Amino acid sequence: MRWEALFEDLQGQLEAAERAEDEVLVAELAEAEMGGTALADRLRARLGQDVRLRLRSGDDLSARILDAAPQWLLLGDDRERRLLVPVEAVQAAWPLGPVAPEAGTVERRLRITHVLRALAREGAPVRVSCDAGSYTGWLTRVGSDHVDLRQEAPGQGTITVALAAVVLVSTV
Repeated sequence: MRWEALFEDLQGQLEAAERAEDEVLVAELAEAEMGGTALADRLRARLGQDVRLRLRSGDDLSARILDAAPQWLLLGDDRERRLLVPVEAVQAAWPLGPVAPEAGTVERRLRITHVLRALAREGAPVRVSCDAGSYTGWLTRVGSDHVDLRQEAPGQGTITVALAAVVLVSTV
């Protein structure tokens, strides 16, 4: 009887050690997965849902995510405006949930410049908000790191804005 009890005790200890080892492994894998999560992936997971954003400029937006890519978000607000936000301009976002699946090849290649060129082709009036202020007019050129905006105010001409400074592009 004593031998059976000893073997049962050893078996129980082995199983407990294996469970503990499994729990540590699961925790390490979960931490590694969270460590590789990008904000853009969590924002993409909210596609079709409302989100609040605090931008680098200090402005707050409440809008629905209509489309999203690793580099940008397209939002729609209550006034039916479209808001294009570089993910780099987002300082805080809520509420967020789990991460979206990895972006597809097309999503990863679709840069903010592609969206801006589409706006330029449409000839839609836009407001470009950046760190230095806001400018309203029409996009006339979209370079790799800047946009040219023909301003709506007479005599103000065309202004060139660095994309790194852009916080928000909205339809007017």
